[in-house]
Amino acid sequence: MSRATDFSIVTGGPLYQLLLRARLLTPPLRLLGRRIVGLPMLAWLPLLVLTALASRARGDATPFLLDLGTHARFLVAIPLLLAAEVIAHEHLRPLVRQFIDRDLVAAEDRPRFDIIFESAVRLRNSVIVEVLLVAVVYTVGVWITTTRPPLLHSWASSHAGTGVRWSAAGYWYLLVSQPLLQFLLMRWYFRLFVWYRFLWQVSRLPLRLNPLHPDRAAGLGFLGETPVAFVPVLLAHTIVLAAGIGNQIWHLGARLVEFKLEILGIVLFLLLLVVAPLAFFSLAIARERRRALREYGTVGADYVNDFRGKWIRGKPGAEALLGTSDIQSLADLANSFAVVEATRLLPVTRDMLVKLTIVLVAPLLPLLLTVIPLDQIVDRLLALVL
Repeated sequence: MSRATDFSIVTGGPLYQLLLRARLLTPPLRLLGRRIVGLPMLAWLPLLVLTALASRARGDATPFLLDLGTHARFLVAIPLLLAAEVIAHEHLRPLVRQFIDRDLVAAEDRPRFDIIFESAVRLRNSVIVEVLLVAVVYTVGVWITTTRPPLLHSWASSHAGTGVRWSAAGYWYLLVSQPLLQFLLMRWYFRLFVWYRFLWQVSRLPLRLNPLHPDRAAGLGFLGETPVAFVPVLLAHTIVLAAGIGNQIWHLGARLVEFKLEILGIVLFLLLLVVAPLAFFSLAIARERRRALREYGTVGADYVNDFRGKWIRGKPGAEALLGTSDIQSLADLANSFAVVEATRLLPVTRDMLVKLTIVLVAPLLPLLLTVIPLDQIVDRLLALVL
């Protein structure tokens, strides 16, 4: 059995080892509850406490509780990014095993497949990469945060003369909360790169594709399920986007229509993010499809010529035609040719793309209430149903 059948893009790296030592994780990814409570609380709870103390000292109310964007980032996005590790681990491992179980990788190519696996594991466990991610977070990330403070920034910072004065809560946001979220996001982009690289290298192998496979993807239809593994990561993006837009609508009087390009751009980007690596196999599928069409076209031509000569021109009579298997063979040949002709060049179904789009757009739907009253939405839905 190939070692690559135990492939995972999430069970490794310095942070993984740190969480093991902190007893927030046991192999492979157990104790998720501790992580999705502990890390969000590290990011969010000090902000709540520090803003509450500062508001009591000033004798006014804190706008922190009204900052939907901040709550979405630390109480929703971080747990989703952590939960995504478990889902990706459990979902991708059996799918990667399909390369072996379906005999897509020939026995003589298994050593090359294992080398690709080992290379992916080494990259996944790279200490240098995660150190670089931390460096980027505390340089570029902090710079971006200082130029774009929270929308209701009075709880985080205030203008003092020509500069910006950060509050205690603001410093925690700047140096702990936001860097934690940025690191988790960038770490997921790195994992996606590991996944991209793994699929690219596997696609360069001489895979044993079969355009007659009933999955209509030459035997690679199982790859169409891989986007499901990344759904929580995608949801984290659109939930943060929805909360940010909601902040601007409810606090600054913006209109939803002003963000249509941003929404469209983000949804398309996220779809491409998880579907694009499947295109690595398109050339191989197209090549096998063309070959099969030529081969079955030749076989089909020979068969229908013989069939025509025997049953049409030969005129054997109706009684001889009854019960013959020749007609069933002709139908089977036509069905086989139809399967080859219907082979998809991208191993993902339209239904999967539709479901992904619905999931991505769902967090944005409550924003429609800022444009159309709820009773009108209900009336229109009832009109469509009834």
